[in-house]
Amino acid sequence: MTNKLEITLTKSLIGTKPQQRKIVEALGLRKMNQTVEQADNAAIRGMLDKVAHLVTVKGN
Repeated sequence: MTNKLEITLTKSLIGTKPQQRKIVEALGLRKMNQTVEQADNAAIRGMLDKVAHLVTVKGN
């Protein structure tokens, strides 16, 4: 069984760098307090490292 991560956008994207906005969009997040599930793999972990100050992550 693959592990999943619950990712929630907790901070606004106003004033963030364009690269960070693209990463958040690629994670599937559009609105504040929206939560998505993503697979726990190296690619997603790398994206989360770049936007760790904007999101909260829960592991299942």
